[in-house]
Amino acid sequence: MTARLQFYRFHQGDKVLPFAASEYDARLAGLRAIMADKGIEAVVFTSMHNIAYYAGFLYCSFGRPYGLVVTPTESVTISAGIDAAQPWRRSHGDNITYTDWQRGNYWRAIRSVTGLGKVIGYESDHMTVATRMALRDDLQPARLVDVAAQTMTQRMHKSPAELDLIRAGAAVADVGGYAMRDAIKPGVREIDVAMAGRDAMELEIAKRFPGAEYRDTWVWFQSGINTDGAHNPVTSRVLEHGDILSLNAFPMISGYYTALERTLFVGAVDNASRAIWEANVAAHEYGMSLLVPGAKCSDVTAKINAFFEARDLLQYRTFGYGHSFGVLSHYYGREAGLELREDIDTVLEPGMVISMEPMLTIPEAQPGAGGYREHDILFITAEGNEDVTRYPYGPDFNVVG
Repeated sequence: MTARLQFYRFHQGDKVLPFAASEYDARLAGLRAIMADKGIEAVVFTSMHNIAYYAGFLYCSFGRPYGLVVTPTESVTISAGIDAAQPWRRSHGDNITYTDWQRGNYWRAIRSVTGLGKVIGYESDHMTVATRMALRDDLQPARLVDVAAQTMTQRMHKSPAELDLIRAGAAVADVGGYAMRDAIKPGVREIDVAMAGRDAMELEIAKRFPGAEYRDTWVWFQSGINTDGAHNPVTSRVLEHGDILSLNAFPMISGYYTALERTLFVGAVDNASRAIWEANVAAHEYGMSLLVPGAKCSDVTAKINAFFEARDLLQYRTFGYGHSFGVLSHYYGREAGLELREDIDTVLEPGMVISMEPMLTIPEAQPGAGGYREHDILFITAEGNEDVTRYPYGPDFNVVG
């Protein structure tokens, strides 16, 4: 009788990754510099965003743990047997498959790379209490060192290859925006417009990235009262003449999220709504002008706050004015150190990518009721910034149907 293995290597097929091997080698070199500085002998990553960033593999958990172990000489993804060799094909470096036959095989696979009693790096912002307890029991680390902040800082500075992918993602979002604009008319449902945008973006991604895996691209298309929140899901509400609309296109390419967000109206816009809309557009343009090297996130936020306060609109602001882009999603990852909020003092540097996305929500029954939001993605450059979003904003283009 053949013994059941606790873990093994199942490697078949060719490697297919979003970036060249040299890109991952450079990222790992940056990580290993962090490790050397902190005396870390092995890092155990558990988050989707860091595993995707350092190895290219974007896992699908479905209740099973996944990981990436990095030592001074090795980089090994740890994956469940249910996925067979797909993680190997989509990982830079080695891959070990663990089995379900015995509880704890995930940690046994990790321990085969780290050994016992080592100084272990981990992500405090992702690891649960139960997982951290299991790490202590199974790896018996000499010391645990949190690397969440340092890896986030590394991810905030984009390589030329990342900038190329993000620029392509922004172009895909524009394609989705135009498809939705074409679908808007009285009598159609939010979900009909959303599907038109999603389908257009997925087809565009397949055209631009024939070797990619296709998943997670989505749309939030909101109308009327449903525009009051930025993350309100799509419904079957039927569009009516004069409705305010919020178009939100989100292509996902190999773990990299981009976005297009625009305010529109169906057929006509009343004077009160136009005034709010134009004020938000003006704040959007002002905010983009502030995104330059040397600007501090909290200072940018304060200036836009003052802009709205002077117009008696600050009380309608709903959230921060922008955030970083890269390996992130609506259900994993966030470079929280690069957001345009009062409590973030990060200074913008060339190579960072950040959005400008002011939003005002006017309560129901008030003149101009609804949620107004514009969103562009900007690359911080040595000279200032580059706006990679091309779909137009404002009333001249976005009163449609």
